[in-house]
Amino acid sequence: MTIGVLAVQGDVREHLRTLGRIGVTGRPVLRPDHLVGLDGIILPGGESTAMWRLMTRTGLAASLQEALASGLPAFGTCAGMILLAREITNWPETYFGVLDIAVERNATGRQVDSFEGRVAANGLGELPAVFIRAPLVRRAGRAVEALAWLGEAPVLVREGRVLAASFHPELTGDPRVHELFIHMCRKGER
Repeated sequence: MTIGVLAVQGDVREHLRTLGRIGVTGRPVLRPDHLVGLDGIILPGGESTAMWRLMTRTGLAASLQEALASGLPAFGTCAGMILLAREITNWPETYFGVLDIAVERNATGRQVDSFEGRVAANGLGELPAVFIRAPLVRRAGRAVEALAWLGEAPVLVREGRVLAASFHPELTGDPRVHELFIHMCRKGER
């Protein structure tokens, strides 16, 4: 199994390291041809607008949109959640739009407001969670399953072959969210 990690900006190394720890081959994805042969892709945290601009310049955005539409499993963390969301409540544009959620960018505050906590996740138990200028889900479609919450806001959601987290599981040393994604990739092998 080979999982790509969008490598234009963000927590690329941390995701690759986590994949390696659970015995999965990770591959940085910088160009459209890097999508060939992937069993899934991780869209890491970072800055969603910068990531989109860089992907658009290289043609990666269009190729990844096509791969997602064809059923490539995806896991977005923080900015990755924003890239996958169908709606962004406080931003005029959307990106891939393959996950039926509305997110609020930077909903937990500025960089200085970042924090670590724990969230109870259905099927995974209590997870450590790092929130850095995190988005929060403000609306979820009927087919979206909320797996964990921060107060009333879902922070880990799944819809079909798409998983998204408001937080950064790759920064905690706990691989359970990544393992869930790998299970999702294997369950619906292409």
